[in-house]
Amino acid sequence: MVHHSSANILIAPERFRKIQYMLNHRQPDLTVIMDNVNKAHNLSAIIRSCDGVGINEIHAVSYRKYIHAEQNAAAGSSKWLTLNLYSDIATAYGKVSECGMQILVATNKEGSLDFRSVDYTIPTAIVVGAEWDGISEEAVKGSDHAITVPMLGMVESLNVSVATAVILFEAQRQREEKGMYSTPRLDPECYEHMLFEYTYPRLSRELRKKGSPYPPLDAEGGLCLPKKFAGQ
Repeated sequence: MVHHSSANILIAPERFRKIQYMLNHRQPDLTVIMDNVNKAHNLSAIIRSCDGVGINEIHAVSYRKYIHAEQNAAAGSSKWLTLNLYSDIATAYGKVSECGMQILVATNKEGSLDFRSVDYTIPTAIVVGAEWDGISEEAVKGSDHAITVPMLGMVESLNVSVATAVILFEAQRQREEKGMYSTPRLDPECYEHMLFEYTYPRLSRELRKKGSPYPPLDAEGGLCLPKKFAGQ
């Protein structure tokens, strides 16, 4: 049962269409794993880039509790992404491997592939490393390929958030060319579930606490309530 006060909450049609647009372009088989990235501005920038190319779920590994706190705080700044936290890289790799993703580690190690030579249209997890340590050796060993952004100047590598953005937008370019943003790619049930939660976050929390199902939404994002509530 939907409480009277909650049922009267409506969303502006323009915002509802923007949420639909976002979900229509989500790429469930593209993600980023952050290996001990801890600086708040880098975390926030990476999260913004992920959202910008249609990534819905990301992963973060930390061997230090305070880094988990920083990662959680950064993720809280974006309500449009899900962040999964891990204490070791093997567990994170196991999660994305279950989804059939290739694992690409971004590093400047010798022998790494030019990031533009890789196929990002197949399920892909991109691993980026900590600011002071770089990518961990364990992360490199467990990956399918090491990739790098070639540098032509005196600086050896880009800032981690900048490098992540460069790689992600190459992935977006390839996927755009293949038409992977042309039609929704989320599972329909997942799409409807997420659409309701993003449209009515407070109401969805109330309904989850009560164990009640989400009511359907009409074309403008309005709540389709049972007839007995329509006149309330």
